[in-house]
Amino acid sequence: MNNKKPFSSKEFRAIYSKVHRLCVDLVIKTPKGLVLTLRDIEPQKGKWHLPGGTVHYREKLADAIKRVARTELSSKVKIKEFLGYMEFPNEAKDRGFGSTVSLAFLCFSDGETLKPDEQSSEIRTFNKLPPNLIKEQSVFLRSVWRKIR
Repeated sequence: MNNKKPFSSKEFRAIYSKVHRLCVDLVIKTPKGLVLTLRDIEPQKGKWHLPGGTVHYREKLADAIKRVARTELSSKVKIKEFLGYMEFPNEAKDRGFGSTVSLAFLCFSDGETLKPDEQSSEIRTFNKLPPNLIKEQSVFLRSVWRKIR
């Protein structure tokens, strides 16, 4: 599995100005609760969110999930099941371009070794959803809350 970004910021913008970006979001349960990270970069700086990221070309979904857990949390996860998808229609307004579709997967972690990367200032576990959560993720998590609790 490769952590290197597949293309430059300029290429990223050029590509995702024309097509949807496919991402994975990790709905991670630990013995203490649901894992969320506090964004330290734009867009959505200062909001809680699910760890997630772009699926690289020819990357298997399971490999993308493991890469995101490793790079954003310094952790390993066990993938339990696919929960559904989220669309981010306001991303063009937030970023100035683009539209993302993210596949959400329920994962498990021991939660003991979680460390944020440069994208987040903090990692916490929650037993109820915080008010300052990215809107689309909040709506999605509320729709599956009974299943993931």
